[in-house]
Amino acid sequence: MFEYAPAPESRDIVDIRPSYGLFINGEWVEPQSEERHKTVNPATEEVLAEVAWAGEADVDRAVQAAAKAFPVWSALPGAERAKYLFRIARIIQERSRELAVLETLDNGKPIRESRDVDLPLVAAHFFYYAGWADKLAYAGFGPDPRPLGVAGQVIPWNFPLLMLAWKIAPALACGNTVVLKPAETTPLTALAFADICRQADLPPGVVNIVTGAGATGAALVNHPGVDKVAFTGSTEVGRLIARGLAGTRKKLTLELGGKAANIVFEDAPLDQAVEGIVNGIFFNQGHVCCAGSRLLVQESIADELLEALKRRLGTLRLGDPLDKNTDIGAINSAEQLAKIRELSEAGEAEGAERWSPPCPIPDRGYWFPPTVFTGVAQSHRIAREEIFGPVLSVLTFRTPAEAVEKANNTPYGLSAGVWTEKGSLMLWMASRLRAGVVWSNTFNRFDPASPFGGYKESGYGREGGRHGLEAYLAV
Repeated sequence: MFEYAPAPESRDIVDIRPSYGLFINGEWVEPQSEERHKTVNPATEEVLAEVAWAGEADVDRAVQAAAKAFPVWSALPGAERAKYLFRIARIIQERSRELAVLETLDNGKPIRESRDVDLPLVAAHFFYYAGWADKLAYAGFGPDPRPLGVAGQVIPWNFPLLMLAWKIAPALACGNTVVLKPAETTPLTALAFADICRQADLPPGVVNIVTGAGATGAALVNHPGVDKVAFTGSTEVGRLIARGLAGTRKKLTLELGGKAANIVFEDAPLDQAVEGIVNGIFFNQGHVCCAGSRLLVQESIADELLEALKRRLGTLRLGDPLDKNTDIGAINSAEQLAKIRELSEAGEAEGAERWSPPCPIPDRGYWFPPTVFTGVAQSHRIAREEIFGPVLSVLTFRTPAEAVEKANNTPYGLSAGVWTEKGSLMLWMASRLRAGVVWSNTFNRFDPASPFGGYKESGYGREGGRHGLEAYLAV
């Protein structure tokens, strides 16, 4: 047996300022609001920086800057806008190690996920939409599609830089200008992106970044100068935004919660399926809207699969997110940890059986071990509510029809996974599952050329691919 040796990534590559203002009209400005809050490292509870929270006057200043920049930016030939997007993508690649470390420090996710998943996808989205900037007339939305104007964008804390790329890249490619509000617990990579915009010589006002919490987001969403709202976050907040914008001229896309079913048939390659289950729910500590948080396994192989899954979970390493060997990082905040604990306790109270591998928990920070619930009923809260943590609910089925019925028995419809060696069964399932994305013998695979979005309470509109352009064009 080889002894474990830590392989920590150095944090010296990151230069975090003691405090940050707002990025408006190409400059760092002090807010008119005096409210400031600290952002912390969830793995250690160490304060990383103090960040300004924008008030209504600050949001108004950012929207006005974006509106002033819009006529010039939208009038640029698509090939010229593409040059800026290509430049941003290259700078992201050049600074990818720094950005990965910063993301891990602020978010709590393992460094190898930030380094090997998030950052390559961030750059890929800017490269991809740079390629579309001079081809909008061929995207299928008419011969002369027009940008909407100012896009107000609100992003979550689970993939801070990647969600920024999903929002900003298509908006700029289409000729819109942007005011973006990152999540209050993970603002640092968005603020680093502001510096990247300056490094790329992006014209002032094209991208503006205002930090803050819910009140800042509400001020942005409801601002009369915003022409398009894009929101990724909880279903509860999404409902509030949809009600508030109903009857207005603003275009709206919502990417909300999920309770995805990961469906394993008896003919599936078992070891491959186990890896897909682990990736589906324990990637990014389960902080994934499309996480495969419900495992539906065919009854005939349930015992064998669960035994293999538990054996695999025993090899996962929880701990320092900057350690390149870490599989499970820290929960993003104390509030999220409390929610995960509450729903897990509800699962036990309702009669499900809880299991976690032996897992030492660090003394400081926000941690939750990988957890599996068996004996779960469809009516249990852990089977119906989004936990947004490393918690898997296991249910069984006998027939494909029963699998479809159980998979669709949810208010959400963002994603699903199907594991089978039969192509005909895969296609039969995919045509009946009410999910925006259905993965076949894999899970959590993303590509900038592929659209992503959901049905029902998972929101509407698509991000990524050619479809992602439509949300930022008057069509």
